[in-house]
Amino acid sequence: MNVSTIARNIGLILLLNAFFMLLCLVVSICCGFDSSFSPLLLSVIITTVVGVFPLIFTRKSGNLSNKEVIVTGVLSWIVSCVFGMLPMILWGGEFTLENAFFESVSGYTTTGATILSDVEALPEGLLLWRSSMHFMGGLGVVLFMLFLLPSIGKNSRMKMSRMEISSISKENFNFRTNQLLKVIVTVYTTLAALETIALMIAGMDFLDALNHSFSTVATGGFGTRNSSIQAFDSVAIEIILMVFMFLSGLHFGLLYGMIASRSFRIFKNPVVRYYFFTIIVCSLLMSFSLVGSGTIENFWTALRHSMFQAISFASTTGFGSIDCTQWPIFAAVILVFLSIQCACSGSTAGGIKADRMYILFLSIKSNIKRKLHPNAVMPVHMGGKNIEPEIVSSVTQYISLYIVVIIAGTLLVSIFETDLVETSTSVITCLGNVGPGFGSIGPLDNYGHFAPMSKFILSLVMLLGRVEIYPFLVMFYIFRKNA
Repeated sequence: MNVSTIARNIGLILLLNAFFMLLCLVVSICCGFDSSFSPLLLSVIITTVVGVFPLIFTRKSGNLSNKEVIVTGVLSWIVSCVFGMLPMILWGGEFTLENAFFESVSGYTTTGATILSDVEALPEGLLLWRSSMHFMGGLGVVLFMLFLLPSIGKNSRMKMSRMEISSISKENFNFRTNQLLKVIVTVYTTLAALETIALMIAGMDFLDALNHSFSTVATGGFGTRNSSIQAFDSVAIEIILMVFMFLSGLHFGLLYGMIASRSFRIFKNPVVRYYFFTIIVCSLLMSFSLVGSGTIENFWTALRHSMFQAISFASTTGFGSIDCTQWPIFAAVILVFLSIQCACSGSTAGGIKADRMYILFLSIKSNIKRKLHPNAVMPVHMGGKNIEPEIVSSVTQYISLYIVVIIAGTLLVSIFETDLVETSTSVITCLGNVGPGFGSIGPLDNYGHFAPMSKFILSLVMLLGRVEIYPFLVMFYIFRKNA
């Protein structure tokens, strides 16, 4: 394994991080040299020096092997999280070492879980840095590097770009590598720009709008207010966020096709229809539950908040328009289900993905028919096409592995925490990169009271969810084999 090549590529990732730190530094200067100026300036210097170092002392090499691609990809996420916490540690406040690391991992993995009890105490430069971590992490730090640095070898670019894309989504990305990068970046930046403009029209100032659009398109959830979206008390803002959260949860290849063809054929896709109707049905069920329990008396108000939370949890954004931790158990269970399934592959969302859940349901249906007709050939159909048995098998294996990680994570966190609801939902939402759970870690709350070891475990869980588990396992296997 070529260590110098891996170090060189990670150095490029650090320079990318330094560039975004520099942008936040400019914002700090424009805001009158706020208290984030010095922390950001030092962070830019440190990150740039460390990033440039391997570029100076290592030679540029050819294409990467599969092993080197996996190790580069996973280490890029870890190193980004380590250097990403520099501005927060240097700023101080609530950012102890474990808190800053948790916040950084939550930012890059677009989880949106925070340890801050007072978000509004942060200066503008640091608020933008939190959202910038989302923006880089949503697109993928490796994809960002590949798009900005086309000099990397053609085969290496192809391998690294494929690693950053969910395995279940590749069928809908029928593009060459350069085209694929163009598709993803075009959709991503277009959504961010349109949402920023829309939020400003709805009443947000520029920096609030930019922060929230970065968080939304990345399906992250870091906001600028202690009480999340509830603080703005605006139906218009909630509607805009619902629209863009939903769009950000769709497959970017399909979204690009919709924009290019100027048609809504995207809704002919069975997974998109499944995702859409899941949100509608869950929203209605929660609305009836809220009205029936007396939690919210007006049905339309109940539907408004139910739909916002359904889209927020399903898209893994995690914004809160209301304190849903006070909702009936029935509604809470629905939100937990959405936190596990989440949105479509090929988007910035985490979780199992609606694609895999839909294939699982189709597979169960096929098996039921096979029980009735043992001698019949019953292939799994989706969208008029047969799904290969290998794909069905890989889907069921991944879902099984996902559940195993939830159980293992819950057991580990329960060593340090006492509340079962908080413990289990924290692992579920961190693995799905959703963020808020239930109990004292809802959309309007934070993880600050968790034990340091719990935060470290949950940070690892967030990283596992962001890279879809297998790359981490493969990397440890490689290191173990080479030890």
